Amino acid sequence: MGIDDKLNNATEDAAGKLKEGAGRATDNERLEAEGRNDQAGAKLKQAGEKIKDAFKS
Repeated sequence: MGIDDKLNNATEDAAGKLKEGAGRATDNERLEAEGRNDQAGAKLKQAGEKIKDAFKS
């Protein structure tokens, strides 16, 4: 996993957490769900990168 990929995934995860928190604070269910989806997408990408790294070794 390249450093750029790690940073992008971490940024996407952090943005998702902020979105989810903002949705909770404003009682906006749609924004909260978007935040959870962003986090799930980032975690899925991280898992894919780890699998790629495992096959490179």
